[in-house]
Amino acid sequence: MSGGLHDVVIVGAGSVGATLGCALAQSDFRVALIEPQAPELEWPRDSVDLRVFAIAPASQRIFAALGVWDAMVALGVSPYRHMEVWEPGGGRIRFDADALDQPVLGWIIEQRVIQAALWRCLQRHERVELLCPASPQRLDVSEAAGLALDGDRVVRGRLVVGADGPQSFVREAAGIGVDVHDYRQTALVAVVATGRPHGETARQCFLPSGPLAFLPLRDGRSSIVWSTTPGRAQALLAMSDADFARALGDAFGHALGDITAVGERRAFPLRRMHAERYVAPRIALVGDAAHVVHPLAGQGANLGFLDAAALTEVVEDARAGGRDIGSYRVLRRYERWRRPENALVIRSMDGFKWLFGVQAEPLRRLRRIGLGAVDRLAPVKQLFAASAMQGVGELPRLAGSAGR
Repeated sequence: MSGGLHDVVIVGAGSVGATLGCALAQSDFRVALIEPQAPELEWPRDSVDLRVFAIAPASQRIFAALGVWDAMVALGVSPYRHMEVWEPGGGRIRFDADALDQPVLGWIIEQRVIQAALWRCLQRHERVELLCPASPQRLDVSEAAGLALDGDRVVRGRLVVGADGPQSFVREAAGIGVDVHDYRQTALVAVVATGRPHGETARQCFLPSGPLAFLPLRDGRSSIVWSTTPGRAQALLAMSDADFARALGDAFGHALGDITAVGERRAFPLRRMHAERYVAPRIALVGDAAHVVHPLAGQGANLGFLDAAALTEVVEDARAGGRDIGSYRVLRRYERWRRPENALVIRSMDGFKWLFGVQAEPLRRLRRIGLGAVDRLAPVKQLFAASAMQGVGELPRLAGSAGR
């Protein structure tokens, strides 16, 4: 398919943009996706992507509804059935899928696995046009939105969606402001092997400088996310593998024994970001173009997938009612739905970061008491777990609820 007016033009075909594209195409919308670089579709069997997502059951249901979950499983997913959170010398809380009458708490999935399954889904749809490699240069909005691309190409749609990440071209071109807060932390990621098996358990230890997470991978290794000060992160990057393994094991209290092997290490700065608006006439933002949260609870990707499902539902309902899918009134429903729910998660993550960042002994003592109390109270634990697994607020139809 090429030429003419698309229903929706999506800038960014990463995990969230591709999810939105598959969902809209499944609902018989004409979709164009603009992406500067095609994703990796094949890789060495024993390699692991440094970028992994903790996928909640609500996101899994979206993938299943789109017909891409089986492809992800075939490429490799890592279920986790237990989760432990603790502070050294303090309290500890553990969640178990069996106790919650669930088969799993979630899945650790490499970003490339998600992207490859979604990209192949997009390639199969006759109503999808993949413009890759391509980059937007100018955005004009009138009766339809027009995007001028490099190479003098122009693509037009009734709705343009920015799924193009924290430095979103669409957000900036639409004049949508953004609130940014620098956490003054850096996240270091790596894949490591440990002396003891991870037991399909996601673990997170709250250190004075930030949380350290060990996420279980299907091959027995763990993906780590170590949030710490920028100076400490640089020192960790500069260490030899042996020195880093010792430092990591010590920081984690050797909860999985010694670190026996260390892969490539990378680091990136941590910032909170929230767009002041999610929509403008013929414009909508999803995923990291709209919000970036602290990785301590692994909710960033799941929020984006819920954005995609919610926006799909909004434009489906608008079309069914004979309304213009790019009108501001229609798009405001999406903003009223998703922005407050995402803001609540952002505030919650900031609250957790502050709560575990204060090292004054009275607060440390309260944390020990609080974690122990929550661990002993099954109804409270279930409430915490349900929030992490399903998200907050009412779920879109694609995520398994009755919709709104």
